[in-house]
Amino acid sequence: MKVYIVRHGQVPHNALGQYNITDEDLTELGINQAEELRDKIKNMDFDIIISSPLNRAKHTAEIININSQKIIYDDRIRERSCGDLSGKPLEVTNREEYWNYNTTIQYGTSENIKLFFERVYNFLDELKTKGYEKVLIVAHSGVSKAFSGYFEGIQDGKFLNRGLKNCEIKEYTL
Repeated sequence: MKVYIVRHGQVPHNALGQYNITDEDLTELGINQAEELRDKIKNMDFDIIISSPLNRAKHTAEIININSQKIIYDDRIRERSCGDLSGKPLEVTNREEYWNYNTTIQYGTSENIKLFFERVYNFLDELKTKGYEKVLIVAHSGVSKAFSGYFEGIQDGKFLNRGLKNCEIKEYTL
């Protein structure tokens, strides 16, 4: 099975460099990014599109869904919750440590990275049992980091630079 993961288009908190748990929609740039991606993948046929239920991912999925495929929403591919870091600049944490799988540091009420990865891995393990040939996943930077861990291994545990940029797409074989 080919699995393609896409990160949603830009949202306000991306542009501001902030943590955020509010359910934001895409900026104008984010809409343009999704439209550009749609043009890039327009000739790809997917059996199904699975999206995070957050507005930014849903809106991106709707824009890139040129062939009107069925879209399923799955809570397990929601972004990692930053908890009480929401609205704060990214610099309030050591970003390298925040995305370190082996960290012992807990930043406020943010979701534990190992539990977050476990949630995404559960989604991927279940996806393996489906009979799809090509699946498009629309999710978040953190989810793409978890995908990297699942498919490429934990390695040194450092995931800060292993996530996708807005509307970037990556292919894996499941």
